[in-house]
Amino acid sequence: MDFGRFRIYRRMMRKLIIAVLACSAFASPACAEPNLEKGFDGALRGCEEWLLNPASWAEGARQFIDAVGLGEQMGLVDRVEEVNLPPLELRRANHYWRINSTTNAGYVLVVSDQLPMCHITGGGGADLQPSIQSVLASDEFNRRWQSDRSTVKNGMATTVFRNREEPALSITISRADKAGQRLDRVQVLATAVYEMGG
Repeated sequence: MDFGRFRIYRRMMRKLIIAVLACSAFASPACAEPNLEKGFDGALRGCEEWLLNPASWAEGARQFIDAVGLGEQMGLVDRVEEVNLPPLELRRANHYWRINSTTNAGYVLVVSDQLPMCHITGGGGADLQPSIQSVLASDEFNRRWQSDRSTVKNGMATTVFRNREEPALSITISRADKAGQRLDRVQVLATAVYEMGG
């Protein structure tokens, strides 16, 4: 047996285990799951596209799906669970898009063809917080959205963002304020409204 190789292998495994444990313990954006990031970013882009570019869906879904960029990960469904629905006043002429980011976690985007709103929920068997935080901290997101105000209450961080190009569009995003929170509830809740006139 080659003990030199065994020692190198053991050292490498020890470093790998330490890296994995550190990642799960601190759950920094660097530890975010790429497919969960892509799904949340896609849901946000879908929301913006639906509200700011109605031509992308007025003639059918294909152009809208292409603009969102999630391909087969995103699909129109007939209905979703009650927990994925927007507030009662926004439940009119809704369409439901399911975004399957992993086998057991993802997002739902709810839009309306009569009200200037969209609603995003996310959950499942994976911790979404690092991925959501990574998207919100990204240059691309901050190029499109400006933070207006933030609060933290009962383990949930809520931030209101205003669209930089269309200030009439705002989105309120609530998510766990740190990684490692409960997975048996909605982990992200976002509602965007385009204020007409006024």
